[in-house]
Amino acid sequence: MENRNGALWVFGYGSLIWDPGFAYEEKTLAVLRGYRRAFCMTSIHYRGTAEDPGLVLALDEDGQGACEGVIYRVADEVADAVLAYLRERELISYAYDEAWLDVEAADGRVLRAVTYVMNRDHDQYAGALDLASQAAIIARTAGTRGPNADYLMNTVASLEALGIHDAELHELAGMVRGSAGG
Repeated sequence: MENRNGALWVFGYGSLIWDPGFAYEEKTLAVLRGYRRAFCMTSIHYRGTAEDPGLVLALDEDGQGACEGVIYRVADEVADAVLAYLRERELISYAYDEAWLDVEAADGRVLRAVTYVMNRDHDQYAGALDLASQAAIIARTAGTRGPNADYLMNTVASLEALGIHDAELHELAGMVRGSAGG
């Protein structure tokens, strides 16, 4: 299952950017090609419930896509513990698949990193929702880690702070803000 040679690198594209939950020795901007960041997974634990699922980000396969995010290098002495932590956090319902993919760091290095991609065959896949439907869900749902809207806003703010402008998420955030005020 594991496919790393040397250091453990972790690619973050959503909440791992603003809440990694683990110590790291290096963090840099990076791009993962062949996937796009999308609110395409229903959340029945962290940002919604089984009765009223929220939405969370996932990497959705897209041959023409590219996802900008961050890559973390984890110290060797804690790598196994960090990997165990990530598996517990990210594989809570197995809607994600753990993947070891080549990611392009901002300095040009190509690094093999662990990340979590959407399993399109899982019943939590929600890739067909338009932005208005996503906004309606995100504006009203909450789970054990808080309101779904906070997850979206924290991600957008963190991306912007890194100089990454995700036009779709920015538009979605505006729609959620509008629904909260109206």
